[in-house]
Amino acid sequence: MKILFLCVANSARSQMAEGLARALFGAAAEVSSAGSVPTRVNPNAITAMAEVGIDITGHTSKSVSDVNAGSMDLIITLCADEVCPIVPGRVERLHWPLPDPAGAPPDQALQKFREVRDEIRRRLSVLGRERGLIQ
Repeated sequence: MKILFLCVANSARSQMAEGLARALFGAAAEVSSAGSVPTRVNPNAITAMAEVGIDITGHTSKSVSDVNAGSMDLIITLCADEVCPIVPGRVERLHWPLPDPAGAPPDQALQKFREVRDEIRRRLSVLGRERGLIQ
């Protein structure tokens, strides 16, 4: 199964989702992420993922225009208050509106990244069991 995670900057939610899905699904899924206005991977996303043993330091932010979205089996958008990238075509889509932790005040930012990370992991675990991607 080919899964694409989308958000705006491809810096936090979609990057964490990509790392978590790779760790949870292994070879059962081909996973990628992208954004409509890519920036760089947020250092708090790297820290939050390292706390659960997943290294995303090699990830880079990618543009949705550089990804063949039409070849995906599933696209999961993670935007909440922002306008998510729109990808035309007949691809199954799920929308998981999660708040952007990058918008949190500095003294709360890492905790917000942890909360979003944990919610993405919970949703991916359910999805993985439903789709037979994890046992």
